[in-house]
Amino acid sequence: MPKTDVWPVVHAERKALAADLHGLRDDQWDQPSLCTGWSVRDVVAHMTATAQMSGPRFFGKMIGAGFSLARLQARDIARVRGATPADTLAAFERQVETTGGPPGPADTMLGETIVHSEDIRRPLGIAHDDPLDAVAQVADFYASSNLIIGGKRRVAGLQLRATDSEWVHGDGPTVSGPILAIVLAMTGRAPALDQLDGDGVAQLRSRMNGATPPTRS
Repeated sequence: MPKTDVWPVVHAERKALAADLHGLRDDQWDQPSLCTGWSVRDVVAHMTATAQMSGPRFFGKMIGAGFSLARLQARDIARVRGATPADTLAAFERQVETTGGPPGPADTMLGETIVHSEDIRRPLGIAHDDPLDAVAQVADFYASSNLIIGGKRRVAGLQLRATDSEWVHGDGPTVSGPILAIVLAMTGRAPALDQLDGDGVAQLRSRMNGATPPTRS
């Protein structure tokens, strides 16, 4: 399958998310996201801060945060949240067409956008048709990488099989379901397991139980 041109998809998905966010009540911004410990508003602020990043800026911030990614992220969220949800959304909308990001392959920003958008939409019950080719590209990336997310370790020894595309990865007990649910499970979002079937689901679930919360990419 040809690789997706990352940035047009990232920009389109950010715009779609911004459109969904315009309809939120203030109390919905405070609702917990799928990212443990972060509200919907926190995730939006994190996405904004990540889009503002560059390689040199990232390393400078890591040094300033004592090489703690969690501390860096918390500081950036506080910096860009603003005084109101409207401020948070306005800051995000200013970044929808940027191509910034931490050091790493562009697929990290594609995954960042797709996964964090679902961290926001799913608790709020907002439906969205994700581009399946792009989601499959993210699935390939996470299934073969342990960088920050730890997806490769989480799905080792399992066969992952999408039911809404031709995507298949690995060998072993099967985990099948929508490709987006597979991606969310790979990144540690336990609620996505409810959409998955197969004799490998219990093993995947056990790898999440007692583990650290979903890594905030």
